[in-house]
Amino acid sequence: MAFDQMKMLNDLRKAQKELKKQQIIAVAGGDDDADDPAVEVTINGELKVENIKINPEYVDLEDIEELEGWLEAAIRDGMAKAQEVAAEKMKPLMGGMNLPGM
Repeated sequence: MAFDQMKMLNDLRKAQKELKKQQIIAVAGGDDDADDPAVEVTINGELKVENIKINPEYVDLEDIEELEGWLEAAIRDGMAKAQEVAAEKMKPLMGGMNLPGM
């Protein structure tokens, strides 16, 4: 029994390290061209924001609320995608544990 628990713990640690390396990029705002978004947010598989890029061409200081909305949207979408990635990665390791959110 102890060996199985040690193996599961090692597998979980390995999965966590892999999730830390996983990068999810979410974009918002700008033209319809996905290559030129107003905001780009990079989130890792541990649900941590790693980077935020703001394209100055889209920043209107008279309408800063628009920029705030783009940031909120990109972070919200990126977090949702990162949660999906993490859940998929952890699902096989959780077996029949039936944890909420997994």
